[in-house]
Parts: sequence; C-alpha cells; structure tokens
Amino acid sequence: MNHPLRLLFSLPITLAVLFLSGCGSTGVSEGIQQARLDTVARIQSEAPGDYFIGRRYYKVQYKFWGYVRRPGQPWSSSQLVMFNEKQKLAPDRAQNTFGSDHNYEYKLYGDFSGDKVYEPASNGIYPEFVLKNYELLSTNPPAIFKSQYDSRAQAALGRLTIEKPE
Repeated sequence: MNHPLRLLFSLPITLAVLFLSGCGSTGVSEGIQQARLDTVARIQSEAPGDYFIGRRYYKVQYKFWGYVRRPGQPWSSSQLVMFNEKQKLAPDRAQNTFGSDHNYEYKLYGDFSGDKVYEPASNGIYPEFVLKNYELLSTNPPAIFKSQYDSRAQAALGRLTIEKPE
C-alpha cells in the first residue's frame, strides 16, 4: 500500500533526477546517474512503518552518530543526530569498535526525543534520537554524499568537513 505523502515527496525527486539525467553538461557519468535513479527507486519502495533509516557518518573528532530519515523520504531530508543510548548502545559502541561501521545503513527503531544536544567539536546543536533497536541493512549502501562519486569533492574534503547527503 502506498502512502499518499510518499508520492507527494517522491514525485519531485524522481522528476529532478530525470531532469539531471538529461543534462549532458553536468559532467556526471551515465553509471552515476543510473545509480542515483536506482537509489531513488529503492527509497520509494521502502515500506512505511514505525522505523527510521540511518546512515552511520563517523568522524573521529565528532560525537554525532549519523544521518536519520523516515522511510520513503530522500536523504536530503535526513537529520544529523546524536544518539541517546540509555536503552540500546549504537552498533559500533556495543562492539567496542568505534567508527567501524562508517557508511553502514541501518533500520533504526526509536524516536526523536524533542531535545537538542550540543556537540562541542562542531559547535553544533543536533536532534536527539533515542535508540531502542536496530537492524543492519547494508555494509555497502549506495552513495549519498557527493564525495562518494566525485573525486574533486573527495579531494576538497577536509577532515573537519561535515558533508550533507544529496
């Protein structure tokens, strides 16, 4: 069953991707465009439910966990979050291997508490996500950051740069 809001949000994304795929001057290869289309289709096919999709974004200097979005929503709508691990430890912390799951994708169970958490290294304030459980979806998910498919963007990244998903 399709949720009406999913269609409302997914239609502009599909149109944007199709428009960009027709632009020969973007310098983006056909393979990358196909990967983007596949990602959009995969996101649109996610079943609605009481869960979130999370992408671990590990940076040594920072204490945030990564990006979290609702199923069926694009990564550009995701939020960089701080985990509240009082009920359940994050996967890497539970294994005592901090950051070992960088760029892994998870199905997350829990909720946003409504609180904001200050992260001193970035001088940022991020929403708190209370983690209750998780399932590993992929150790090698599709690219969501420009640096993952653009070598110039990768070269320009500083160690303190915080990327935003596209």
